[in-house]
Amino acid sequence: MTSGSPDPRRWITLGIIISSLVIVVLDSTVLNVSIPTILRELHTELPTLQWVLTGYSLTFATFLIIGGRLGDVYGARRMFIIGAALFGAGSLLASEAQSVTTLIVGEAIIEGIGASLMMPATLAILSNTFDGHERAKAFSIWGAAAGVAVAFGPLLGGFLTTNYSWRWAFRINVVVAPLAILGALVFMRRPPSSERRQRVDVLGAMLIGSGTFCVVFALSEGGIYGWLRPLQDFTIGSLDVWPASRPTSLVEPMIALAVLLLTTFVVLERRKERNASDPLFEMSQLRHLSFRYGLLTTAVLAMGQLGFLFVLPVLLQDGSQHLSAIETGVWLVPSGVCIAIGAQVGGRLTRMVNTTIVVRIGLAGEALGLLLMALAVSPSITFLSLLPGLVVFSLGLGFASSQLTNVVLSEIEKRHAGAASGANTTVRQMGAALGIAIIGTLLSAQMLRHAGDAIRNSTLGADLKSRALDQLHASGVGFVPPPSLTRAIENAIAAGARPALLFASFVVTAGALMSFLIPHVDVVVSEEAAFTESLVLDEPLDVAPSLID
Repeated sequence: MTSGSPDPRRWITLGIIISSLVIVVLDSTVLNVSIPTILRELHTELPTLQWVLTGYSLTFATFLIIGGRLGDVYGARRMFIIGAALFGAGSLLASEAQSVTTLIVGEAIIEGIGASLMMPATLAILSNTFDGHERAKAFSIWGAAAGVAVAFGPLLGGFLTTNYSWRWAFRINVVVAPLAILGALVFMRRPPSSERRQRVDVLGAMLIGSGTFCVVFALSEGGIYGWLRPLQDFTIGSLDVWPASRPTSLVEPMIALAVLLLTTFVVLERRKERNASDPLFEMSQLRHLSFRYGLLTTAVLAMGQLGFLFVLPVLLQDGSQHLSAIETGVWLVPSGVCIAIGAQVGGRLTRMVNTTIVVRIGLAGEALGLLLMALAVSPSITFLSLLPGLVVFSLGLGFASSQLTNVVLSEIEKRHAGAASGANTTVRQMGAALGIAIIGTLLSAQMLRHAGDAIRNSTLGADLKSRALDQLHASGVGFVPPPSLTRAIENAIAAGARPALLFASFVVTAGALMSFLIPHVDVVVSEEAAFTESLVLDEPLDVAPSLID
């Protein structure tokens, strides 16, 4: 804080920030346990619903860096208010959604943009409001609140879905967001303006966002529309964009367009950097080995980390357990708790061993935990059989992710820390989006294959088999089978979940091996920072290092 006396309203400001943080963190976890319910209520398929989760991550990644720069230019308080307004508006739209399209617009697009403005602003406001020990305490409370939200988000989502509706996960935001805006207007001190207003690289943001969108679309929709040859028409509303009669699938031109857009982005950013015209991402920073290989490790790692949160609710609710959403949330509570514990232990361990070694230990734990969960998958899975893998994975996640960001930024000059931190979070978000796309596609494809074989080999009549197969392909994992096929469909869901988790374990193992390219660095971090940065289930938290400095 730049003024001579502490802000007398600083603790009220902290309360406003915490309330906003909690709804953003909850929004990223509360819907995971509601996936099967939403599938049935909106009469959609899993690959389509993926765009709610994937789209949020993609939108956040697209606008995160530009959101931070807008805060530098126009003030963090103003960006916080605008972001909260967008977040509330998106939540209102999503809460009334009668179709997946409306849910995607409200949750994935509008809320994603609002969150990308809010999250960097919250940390900037705290940095400008608190000093010394109070500042450390404020960030400790900030991290603790996020940890509680991560741990109990699935439980809250399950409670709301079981007793009320999954829509209340959004309606809570509609209440809290306006109160946060009012509180910001009344109690928050205006932060000092930056001495130099940086220019916003809008073209760069559009290029990388569009390119990533094309990649994620190709990966997530390839199973539906075909990887090489078209399987069905791609339509938007009543417009037949890419008919199945064409010789090639839509996936191929989307990948080609992605390569063109991302290549143009690299050329543009290099030119902007040479001309000192505020590029979105400074390519020269890749000369630092810890940054270069740290980003690669982060991207690969993020692909596998969210696999279990996407797969397990489907397995537990539509598999043989037939858990309610709230029961699924209870099963997942140990994960959030162990992430927080792992982050604390990992932070303390850096006092004894090299920080890069702590990251490698954590990555190994994550890969092992995912493998144990995959081996535990069966139609008769129990909480106790799942728990060892869940605990090992979550402890490893706390270990690795509490320190990986610090390793990535260890060689970056302070004046470049903002762009570098934003790039780290963007890469993590993109990796998460790709991971959800691939794992979701793998789960659906394997389940459909095994369930289809079970229907074709059943004793049902030809007409019943044909109708059941049509319903299966229309509903995916949300398919409600006739009684005689219930056990076979439960086995098919387990058969789809197992390779999805094995793939996640393989990807995290690749990330662990890639981490050996990162040089040994010693990074001293506070326990509060370690705890805060561990909460990767809400990826925006990784922006902390650049804004606190």
